[in-house]
Amino acid sequence: MSELEALKTTTLTAIDAAADETSLEAVRVAALGKKGSISALLATLGKLSPDERKTQGAAINALKDSVTEALAARRAVLKQAALEAQLKREALDLTLPVRAPAVETGRIHPISQVTDEIVAIFADMGFAVAEGPDIESDDFNFTKLNFPPGHPAREMHDTFFLQPDDNGERKLLRTHTSPVQVRTMLSQKPPIRVICPGRTYRTDFDQTHTPMFHQVEGLVIDDRATLANLKWVLEEFCKAFFEVPKVNMRFRPSFFPFTSPSMEVDIQCRRSGGEIRFGEGEDWLEILGCGMVHENVLRNCGIDPEVYQGFAWGMGIDRVAMLKYGMPDLRDLFDADLRWINHYGFKPLDMPTLAGGLSG
Repeated sequence: MSELEALKTTTLTAIDAAADETSLEAVRVAALGKKGSISALLATLGKLSPDERKTQGAAINALKDSVTEALAARRAVLKQAALEAQLKREALDLTLPVRAPAVETGRIHPISQVTDEIVAIFADMGFAVAEGPDIESDDFNFTKLNFPPGHPAREMHDTFFLQPDDNGERKLLRTHTSPVQVRTMLSQKPPIRVICPGRTYRTDFDQTHTPMFHQVEGLVIDDRATLANLKWVLEEFCKAFFEVPKVNMRFRPSFFPFTSPSMEVDIQCRRSGGEIRFGEGEDWLEILGCGMVHENVLRNCGIDPEVYQGFAWGMGIDRVAMLKYGMPDLRDLFDADLRWINHYGFKPLDMPTLAGGLSG
């Protein structure tokens, strides 16, 4: 094998063995650099005769061309490999995971769920649901409920009054759902058996009060309604709502302008480790107010109190929701925090029923 063929074989083998562009550049410098092996051969051409120079120069240039082509080809291969390695190293997955269906990710707000639970319980007792507007007249919110103008009992409510209308009448945001009872008594004849859930408004804001909250009130009007009936209704409701077999209730005298006698109701419970359990223990917790409908209210609504009587009660939906599901702060109910709703919310298909269980 001639010297040129041996140099060609050695150089091409080194080119093929180069693992990266740095190694390949070293091979190029060793062969074609100023002091490279092929460059050294070209430097010897000046010492040869014209005929030898012509023959030897052609052979050396052919070797140089072969090495140059091999270097270019190997460099392209190494660049492509380096690019593929970089892309693999820096790859980003731009695809998005498949979204879970809304029926799995959506949540029913606890207030909506508890309202449905309350409606389910009272519907089983034969109560209808009555609703009314959030913006009410002073007459329906106060006067017809035995709050005469200037009466101190009006100060029991911190009311949002609106600007007077063209007739000088000042509307207001209802402070309770009792106006719905008034509307029901004005539009229906006894016997009446309704519950009135809805939003109510008072100027109060702290850990247990918000300017807008939810109430449910109940009303029964017929010619045989008694306190015994009221007690039974409330006991059955508490047992079903708190899902306990037995409750002990305590009725304390109180005052409400629209009922007489008026009472506040406590339910027996046990507090332990920040948790409240009903139907057991030594403690008592107030949950609602109630009483026999005042005869003035019946008279104001066109019902003869000599023939008919009734009872009514009211409770805060937000409050009983907090009690049942262990929510520490009323304000969280209205903060629109997805983390909170994912924790306390209910799956859309967990419809409360007495047969299937209220809490799902």
